[in-house]
Order: sequence, then C-alpha cells, then structure tokens
Amino acid sequence: MATLRELRTRIRGIKNTQQITKAMKMVAAAKLRRSQDRAIAARPYTNALKKIMVSVIEKIDTSEYALLAARKDIKRVLAIVVSADRGLCGAFNANVLKLARETFSGEYREWAEKNNLWVMPVGRRSVDYFAKQNYPVVERFSGVFQKLDFATAKAIANKATELYAKGEVDRVILIYNEFKTVLSPLLRKEVFLPIQLPASQAKVGGEYIFEPDPAQIIEQLLPLYLSNQIWRMLLESDAAEQAARMTAMESASNNAKELIRTLSLTYNRARQAAITKEIIEIVSGANALQSE
Repeated sequence: MATLRELRTRIRGIKNTQQITKAMKMVAAAKLRRSQDRAIAARPYTNALKKIMVSVIEKIDTSEYALLAARKDIKRVLAIVVSADRGLCGAFNANVLKLARETFSGEYREWAEKNNLWVMPVGRRSVDYFAKQNYPVVERFSGVFQKLDFATAKAIANKATELYAKGEVDRVILIYNEFKTVLSPLLRKEVFLPIQLPASQAKVGGEYIFEPDPAQIIEQLLPLYLSNQIWRMLLESDAAEQAARMTAMESASNNAKELIRTLSLTYNRARQAAITKEIIEIVSGANALQSE
C-alpha cells in the first residue's frame, strides 16, 4: 500500500496534469471556432465551383482532357493520406491511418501487393507512419497545419496532377477526416483524379453563354478546382482535429477529476487509520503506566 507521502505526491501530480488538459481544451476550443468558420465558409464556394465545372464540361469533349477521362487500365494508384501534425487528439490519427490500412489491404490490395500503390502523406503523423511502411512515398508534406495556407493546398494538387498527367499514376484517392460534428468527425475516402463530377440537373433559366469559349474556360478552371478541393480537405481535417482534441482533453480532465477523488478518499482513509493507530498506541502506553 502506498504511503501518505506517495499519495500526496500522486494527487499533486494529477492536479498539475489536470490544469494542463483544461488549458489545452480551452486552446482547442478557440482554434476550433476559427477552423470551423473557415471550413463552413469554404463549402458554398466549392459547391458553386463544382456547378460551374458541370456546366462547362457539358460543352466540351471530356476525352480530350486527361484529368477528366477515366482510364480503364489502372496500373498505379496514388493515395493522399491526411493526418494531424500533433497527437493528444484521441483516435483522430489512429482512425484515418486505420482506414488507409484497410483500403490498401482491401479495395487496393492488388496494387499494394505489386508495389504500385504510392503514398503522399500530409501531416506529421502520417509522414512518420508511412516512413516505417513499405509503400513508395512520392513526396512528404509535414507541418502543414502549423500554418495552413492555400499555397500548400496548391502544391499538393499540382504534384498529384503532374503525376496523373504524365501517366505515372492512373488514379488518385484522398483519405482524410471531414468535420461533421464536435463529437464525431466523418472519415472520408474519395477519388481525386480523374475528376468525379455529379450529373447535371435540369437547367433553369435557359442556356449559358461562355466567353471566350468552354475549352479555354475549362483549362483555367481545372487547376483552380483541384487546388480548391485540396484546400477544402485541409480545412475540414483541421476543424475535425481541433474538435477531436477538445473532446479528448475534456475527457482527460474528467478522468483526472475522478482519479483525484478516488485518491483523496484513499488518502483520507489512510490518514485516519494512521491517526487511530497513534491514538491506540498512546492510550495503550498510558494504561500500561497506570497499571504499574
């Protein structure tokens, strides 16, 4: 059984840890508000850009554009796996890496076994994980969430587009966490290249007039659309990370509170037992003196 001094030291240490977890929860909550606002604000622009893409693509021959035409013979796949840069966010990183493992050993097992599954890790945790695996890594993006900007999204999109356009990869997939609610992020796995666009709905308001022409417009839209898709993914992942960290730190603070209560009860019982023992010894000594 632990001594009173050991119990006091342990209680003091847990209280110090609880102060840290509370502070981290407050910081994560403040960052979550900003990240959530940025992610939600980006959604309307992304949806509008997607509608424009659909409208323009209807006017062109998609087979002439490598980024739009699906390839029947898929020889090599590139997976962009997005994690956080730091830990202490619950199962956030573990879940996205687990989804990546399940995807590589399931749907894309054929390419993984032939060493034709390339990986582009984004986030320090993803970079560290795949550094220990046998998958070919084409490029690493570590520390991107320390200072998240559009230039990073553009660099990721450009690298993936370059590999796809040269024919070095025939499909590019994204694996990441999407912000859904504070309590539960949504794991996402989707095809990035070739570009997947929904079928257009019935037009309202007649035909559009494109200037200078749809072909030139699509050449300008494609890089912007792809960079925006990566940017949206990074914003969603950042918001989901902050939400996961806030939830994890709240849970840690509650667990520390319960542990402090249990140890305090044990400490008080041990102290009372020690006091009772001392009283019994004093009484016994006094009785022994009186009997003499």
